[in-house]
Amino acid sequence: MAIYEKSTRLLMKDMVDDFAMKKGDRITKNQAIAWFNDKYPKIKQGTITAHLVRMSTNAKSRFHYSAKPIEDDLFYQIDGSTYRLYDVQNDPYPLVKVEVISEDNSKNESDVKEDNAEFAYEKDLQNFLSKNLTLIEPGLRLFEEEGITGIEYPVGGRYIDILALDKNNNYVVIELKVSRGYDRVIGQLLRYVSWIKKHQAEEGQDVRGIIIAREISEDLSLACDGLNNVELFEYQLSITLNKVE
Repeated sequence: MAIYEKSTRLLMKDMVDDFAMKKGDRITKNQAIAWFNDKYPKIKQGTITAHLVRMSTNAKSRFHYSAKPIEDDLFYQIDGSTYRLYDVQNDPYPLVKVEVISEDNSKNESDVKEDNAEFAYEKDLQNFLSKNLTLIEPGLRLFEEEGITGIEYPVGGRYIDILALDKNNNYVVIELKVSRGYDRVIGQLLRYVSWIKKHQAEEGQDVRGIIIAREISEDLSLACDGLNNVELFEYQLSITLNKVE
């Protein structure tokens, strides 16, 4: 639901008009954030950043934010913080999400790199947990604002795996590791927690973190000892097969 009379998507187009942007003109993420802070201060910085990505025709991450063809084809992303207007005549066709069904399963396991496999597993885990957050904690739900969800939520040029809200409406930052969870992930998590606390949370709204890994290392457990705003979880996978009669 939009915070103001217009949605952030429509306000982005108002911003373009306000800056009198024309073909070739550029705008930075900081300029966009400053414009919104001045005119629509209730809109969160993360929501603004997510809409810039959502409305950039060449940004692969736009798929996380349910980008709509034509309606969301406003910008072309030059780098991580700079955008220009999308040029229909000269720019590549906007990226669209395509479901691909492979009919060739002839590749050997050795042909698939381990890091690519782990990336795929992590995305599967992310997708499953985002739909079943109550398995982690009763009352936990996925953050959502104006069509922007907590999956791959943008924070200062990086992305949170899952951003959620608990039953008390406090933020929960969830980081996933399909292999072992090493101690270095705690720095990443605490950085995200601090960003949400500074740029997203309202006064009195708490922010905490959760790390979920197949195996929590002793170093990570030790690093988190004494941190009352971080919890550690290990997951196990199970498969049930039902014969089709």
